[in-house]
Amino acid sequence: MAPSRAATKILRPTLRPTTRLTTSTFLSLPQIRPISAYGYEQAKVLGLSTLGEPKDVLRLHGHSISPPHNDLLTLRFLASPINPADINQIQGVYPTKPTFTTSLGTAEPLAVGGNEGVAEVISKGNGVKGVEKGDWVIMRRQGFGTWRTHAQTTVDNLVVIKDKEGLKPEQVGTVSVNPMTAYRMLKDFGGGLKEGEWFIQNGGNSGVGRAAIQLARLWGYKSINIVRKRESGMEELRSELKGLGADVVVTDEEVESKDFRDQVKEITNGGREPIRLGLNCVGGPIVNTMAKLLSPGGHIVTYGAMSKKPVSLPTGLLIFKDIHFDGFWVSKWSDRFPEQKEACVKEVLDLTRQGRFKDVPMDPVTWNYDTKQEELVTAVQGALEGFRSGKGIFVFGET
Repeated sequence: MAPSRAATKILRPTLRPTTRLTTSTFLSLPQIRPISAYGYEQAKVLGLSTLGEPKDVLRLHGHSISPPHNDLLTLRFLASPINPADINQIQGVYPTKPTFTTSLGTAEPLAVGGNEGVAEVISKGNGVKGVEKGDWVIMRRQGFGTWRTHAQTTVDNLVVIKDKEGLKPEQVGTVSVNPMTAYRMLKDFGGGLKEGEWFIQNGGNSGVGRAAIQLARLWGYKSINIVRKRESGMEELRSELKGLGADVVVTDEEVESKDFRDQVKEITNGGREPIRLGLNCVGGPIVNTMAKLLSPGGHIVTYGAMSKKPVSLPTGLLIFKDIHFDGFWVSKWSDRFPEQKEACVKEVLDLTRQGRFKDVPMDPVTWNYDTKQEELVTAVQGALEGFRSGKGIFVFGET
C-alpha cells in the first residue's frame, strides 16, 4: 500500500541552509595525519627536483607506501642530522649527486635530501631474514635520502642495530659519519698513532673534532685543537673541549702568532713527544702552519674544506721533512669496508652506552605530520649561517 501524504512528509526530511563548504574552509581545518588504510603508510619527504641553494630548491612532498612484501621492509625515521655534506650535495658541489627518482609519485624525478639517520622497522615482508619489527637501522651507504618520515627498502641497504638499550635516536642517527671519520683518521694514517703521541686539528669543536678528542683520550693520544676565535663564549668552549679530553685548545689567531711554535715545543716535552698527525677540515693558510709543527714523516689528512680555500703544498716540507698530504672520505671507506664500518659503529655505540663517548651538542628540529615546509627548509639553510648552538638534526614526532 502506498504511504499516506503525512507519512511522506516524515520520510522526506526538510533541508535547512548550512554553512557553504569551500576550499579555504578545508585548508583552515587542522591537519590530521590520514589513517593508514590496509597497511599503507602516508609519508612525507623533503626533496629537490633540481640542484641549487636549499632555500630555493627544497620542497615537502607527500606520497603513499604500500605494505611490504617479499624482501621489503617499511621504516619509520626517528632522527636525521643535517650535515654539511648534505647541503653541498644539494648545491651540486659534492662528488656524489642526490639520487633522483619518480618512484615517489612525482611527474619529474625527485631526490630526497640527507645521507645519515636512524629509522625503526615497522613492518616487513615474509622473505626478510635477520631483521625484526622494532629493530633500529642506519644506512649502509650514502645516497639513501634520510630527510623523510618513512621509507621502504631491502636489508642490504641497512646496518641493523639490535641492541638499542641505553641509546637515544639522536646518538644512533649521527654515529656513521663524524665518529667514523675521526676513528679511521686516527687509526689509519702513518700506521696510526701510538700512546703518548700528539695530533693537531683545526675545526676542534666540530662533530669530527669532538669525536677525535674523545677517542684520543680513550686511546692515550694527546691533542692540540684549533677553533675559530669568537667574541663571546670562548672560555666556555675551551672548558667544554678540555672536559671532553682536549689537552690544548687555541684559536686560529693564536696559532698564527710568532711564539706559538715555542709554546708547542714546551708542551711536547721539548719536542721529544712527536706530533705525527694533522686533521684538516678548514683549508687555507692555517694548514701550512699545522704542517710545520709535524714531526718528519707526519701526515696532514684533509676531510673537509669549510673555508673553501685550497691547501698549498710547501715544497720544503715535502722534500726535507717528508710530510705527507692525504685525503679521507668516509663514504668511500664505508663502501670499501662495510664489515669494518659495522664493527666501528658497534664500538662507538658501546662507548656511548657506557657514558665514555658523548654525542655532539644538538639543535633539534621537530618534524611532525603538520610541520610546515618553511620550518624544515629554514633549518637546512640555517646550517650554513654563523655559529650554532648545536648540530642541526630532524627529530620525528607525530608522523
